[in-house]
Amino acid sequence: MTTDQQSLATPGGISDPGLIKLVNKLQDVFTTVGVNNPIDLPQIVVVGSQSSGKSSVLENIVGRDFLPRGSGIVTRRPLVLQLINRPSPQQPNGLEKEVANSTDKAANVDEWGEFLHIPGQKFYDFNKIRDEISRETEAKVGRNAGISPAPINLRIYSPNVLNLTLVDLPGLTRVPVGDQPRDIERQIRDMIVKYIQKSNAIILAVTAANVDLANSDGLKLAREVDPEGQRTIGVLTKVDLMDDGTDVVDILAGRIIPLRLGYVPVVNRGQRDIDNKKAIHAALEAEKNFFENHKAYRNKSSYCGTPYLARKLNLILMMHIKQTLPDIKARISSSLQKYSQELESLGPSMLGNSANIVLNIITEFTNEWRTVLDGNNTELSSTELSGGARISFVFHELYSNGVKAVDPFDQVKDVDIRTILYNSSGSSPALFVGTTAFELIVKQQIKRLEEPSLKCASLVYDELVRILTQLLGKNLYRRYPQLKEKIHQVVISFFKKAMDPTNKLVRDLVSMESCYINTGHPDFLNGHRAMAMVNEKHNPPRPVQVDPKTGKPLPASSTPVRAASPSLVGVDGEASNGGFFGSFFAAKNKKKAAAMDAPPPQLKASGTLSEREGIEVEVIKLLINSYYNIVKRTMIDMVPKAIMLNLVQFTKDEMQKELLENMYRQSELDDLLKESDYTTRRRKECQQMVESLSRASEIVSQVQ
Repeated sequence: MTTDQQSLATPGGISDPGLIKLVNKLQDVFTTVGVNNPIDLPQIVVVGSQSSGKSSVLENIVGRDFLPRGSGIVTRRPLVLQLINRPSPQQPNGLEKEVANSTDKAANVDEWGEFLHIPGQKFYDFNKIRDEISRETEAKVGRNAGISPAPINLRIYSPNVLNLTLVDLPGLTRVPVGDQPRDIERQIRDMIVKYIQKSNAIILAVTAANVDLANSDGLKLAREVDPEGQRTIGVLTKVDLMDDGTDVVDILAGRIIPLRLGYVPVVNRGQRDIDNKKAIHAALEAEKNFFENHKAYRNKSSYCGTPYLARKLNLILMMHIKQTLPDIKARISSSLQKYSQELESLGPSMLGNSANIVLNIITEFTNEWRTVLDGNNTELSSTELSGGARISFVFHELYSNGVKAVDPFDQVKDVDIRTILYNSSGSSPALFVGTTAFELIVKQQIKRLEEPSLKCASLVYDELVRILTQLLGKNLYRRYPQLKEKIHQVVISFFKKAMDPTNKLVRDLVSMESCYINTGHPDFLNGHRAMAMVNEKHNPPRPVQVDPKTGKPLPASSTPVRAASPSLVGVDGEASNGGFFGSFFAAKNKKKAAAMDAPPPQLKASGTLSEREGIEVEVIKLLINSYYNIVKRTMIDMVPKAIMLNLVQFTKDEMQKELLENMYRQSELDDLLKESDYTTRRRKECQQMVESLSRASEIVSQVQ
């Protein structure tokens, strides 16, 4: 027999009940904050199907009838049952009269129950405890068969119980009956799993022994969250109802479904016993006799029955609390710090003078605005660009590359340039490359830079709105939704107002460039240089002939001259010209040519470029390309400066003034500072959590 078994077999082996009382106190503390308990407390969770005998097991452990009974789902809210051993005092405590009026025949001054939701009231009548459980359940979930995760906390003081903390959950059911919700099975299952999946929960799986263990709903659910059976203890009920010749010895030996904490067989009262009001002490005596006299259990009867189960649960819970206490302390400390910080960020419900609050918020907002744009933010990200850095990206990547990508010759073809050259020379064919044609084409192409420049201003506007949204996403503005909305409205209106002069200045920059073509720019490729480059391309210098004997250059006159290609001579003795107008008569016969019909409504260039036209077009393209590159560099430099001046810097300088003018009005201040429902609710939740965690911290600090 192991030490643990010896201590369990004898009532005197249990010690240190203070640990269980400590967990009871913690449970009481956290019940006030609702079901979202941040601390996973050690507790024994009772699970099983509706017909497994859970209620009878609990009543046998307590030694009193106190749980509601009936058909269908009776337990519809978790019942946190705290059993506290209280030795019987030698002197009565003066409550005989109150107990004497009780409907409970077994009522005495040494046993009573207390509900956490009715502090200070003692229930000596256990029938009234049953009624209060039913009443409180219906108050939460109504008279129908619905369930609720909100627990009922019941504390029972008695000299006949061991210190224990048990959580009784609704019994598992499969088919909805009567008014039960259609998904009642899923609801109950989800509630049970929420309790038993916590690592600090000891699972008490109640199973009827006269049913195949493999079909046990409680064990099946326990195996899902505790597959190794490390924190599950099995209780086998209805052992006395098994067929003759069958027993649970193999189960107890762990040969069927092994559990590290083992199994305990018990015998509860049957339905007839309950109907006949059979006293529990008599039922416990009958249980003891059954195990002592049964041939399969008599040798191990000291490890069977409800008293042994209570002692075993007491020891398991106490050891479990000892193991988990350091972790509980750490969790309480970290949770307290977390909720304290959140409560601090939410701020007190009353901050003082509303005018000062609004003024401080406006000042803080404008300071943050400047900080983000200047890149002095202390919360700089290492993973992505933000604030002013994104605006810089718009200027130096998007806009710069966008302007550089504009090609003046993707819209103006060589044939178009030739047409412009002819049009610009008027009635007399030009002797030199026309300045007018160059300026006309350059101005057209400069106008194309207006669109990307305005697009740049629009992108910067979008980035400012993005920064605004990020700043207003802080908890401070979530707290005051109307103030947040007002700031957003005023600032967006302010941005739009600043966009008008910004766009005008950008358009003016483009107009300035197209208004005056500065051919005297030092970087501009002038006409003479362009002509020389084209001539050099078309007429490269001939290589100097060298006398092979002497190695001296031969005179130019001695170089053989290739015969010129014979020119095409027409009937009038003139060389045929395939130029601009030559193509017009190419398909006409001589008779029509002689008739000299009026020119068509539209005259278009259709012939191939002559050598001279080709040279002129190349010269124009060189000049356009040279000047256009100058304009691009100027725009890439000047447009960001214009946007910074009239939009970005303007918002930094004038933001505070704009906000004060539009928001700092005495009649509107109180409305702006109306807190959101979320803030009010969350502050209350955090205050409750901080208070509960502070009390919990005081409680656990008493244990060294």
